[in-house]
Amino acid sequence: MSGIRHRLQPTIGAFLHRLAPRTLRGRLSLVALTTATLLMLVLTVAFNAVVQHRLQHQADGELHTRAAAVATTIDTTGTTVRVLETANDALLDTNVWIYVGGRLLEEPPNADRLTRVAGALAARGGRRCVTADLDGPLRLCSQPVSADTSGTLVVTALDLSPYRSSADTLLLGSLALDVMMLACTYALTRLAVGRALRPVRMMTDQATRWSAVASEERFAHTRHPAELARLGASLDAILDRIRTLLRHERQLTGELSHELRTPLSRIIAELDWWQTHPRTVDQTRATHKVIAEAAQSMRTICDTLLDDARSGTRAAPGTAKVLPTLQRLTEVLDAPSHLTVAADGPPLKAGVPPALLERIVSPILTNACRYARSKVTIRAYRAPDGVRIDVTDDGPGVPPPFAGQLFEPGRRADPGDGHPGAGLGLPLARRLARSAGGEVTYAPGHAPGARFMISLPAG
Repeated sequence: MSGIRHRLQPTIGAFLHRLAPRTLRGRLSLVALTTATLLMLVLTVAFNAVVQHRLQHQADGELHTRAAAVATTIDTTGTTVRVLETANDALLDTNVWIYVGGRLLEEPPNADRLTRVAGALAARGGRRCVTADLDGPLRLCSQPVSADTSGTLVVTALDLSPYRSSADTLLLGSLALDVMMLACTYALTRLAVGRALRPVRMMTDQATRWSAVASEERFAHTRHPAELARLGASLDAILDRIRTLLRHERQLTGELSHELRTPLSRIIAELDWWQTHPRTVDQTRATHKVIAEAAQSMRTICDTLLDDARSGTRAAPGTAKVLPTLQRLTEVLDAPSHLTVAADGPPLKAGVPPALLERIVSPILTNACRYARSKVTIRAYRAPDGVRIDVTDDGPGVPPPFAGQLFEPGRRADPGDGHPGAGLGLPLARRLARSAGGEVTYAPGHAPGARFMISLPAG
């Protein structure tokens, strides 16, 4: 039996779980219905108890009234107690017993069973009432005759069937009213909860649509009740985080595509040239070396940018030798012959990993080589706050109106100048430098051309 009981418990629990409402509106409606049911049950029981007590009180009042009327027909002034004849004698004698000193003086006809109950009540004496069930509910009350020393007592009886019928009718009516009230309560609760939750559903749907397109629309611009205003503030915060994540994702995608363009172009150029021209074994080996170096550069670029994205605003620790790193970068970028790399003083070390130093300098150096007319100079030297790297060219420079937008992602001074680019290189260089505790700035007073200054902590 215990095994059967243990097997039945999960089954019953699963059945009850399936019966439970799945929506918040259904659950709230069920809670309201349960609460209203308990309240109506208590009120119905209390109401019917009061009604029954009131009906019984009325029955007792009628019995005592009849007993008092019968007592007026009893003469106790003489030596013997006698009952006087009256005009309504038959009505007064109905279900009436008169006892003198415990002895039955008068009783109604054909009431043997009820006479025994009346006798037991009279034997107890005083003003009392009892209920008997003899072929139907009956109420009996005893009442002594006032100002009497002979112990005269009147017992009256009354059929309670009309009173019980009235009580049953009131009970059925109250139960029917309870059912109607509960049905109305459930329907109105579902309607009210549905109307109350409709703005919540609309706000969640709107938030879903806004999050899909990274919209700038927010719920704070619309007036809502206090509860919905708090929900709107929470949704606005979530939308802001989603928009930030999407912006970071697009930024990372754009930066990866921007940085991978150069090594990928080298691979494509080498493969095209190798396929269209006869190559010796040494030339093929050199081509393979260039492709391998470009592929390794792509891998380094991906690792550097992904590590920066994972670490947030702080770059990974490391130390890079400045001059060898810059020289290797000029080889990877296939810089022109008019590029000059110089370093002042003893060997310089920057407090960043070599791959990160390359990614900081690479966009600035690429732009300098792209726009320079005849000269590009990279100069590294020690500064009071660390290491400085200046990249200078003699090109057309940055238009003064555009200088304030120079480091904004996706902005270019002249998109139709015939040079490829998405306007992401300089913002990437500044962001990476700041993540390492450095900075990238532009010197607007330099002429001719442009001058960018990279500040990094010393290694």
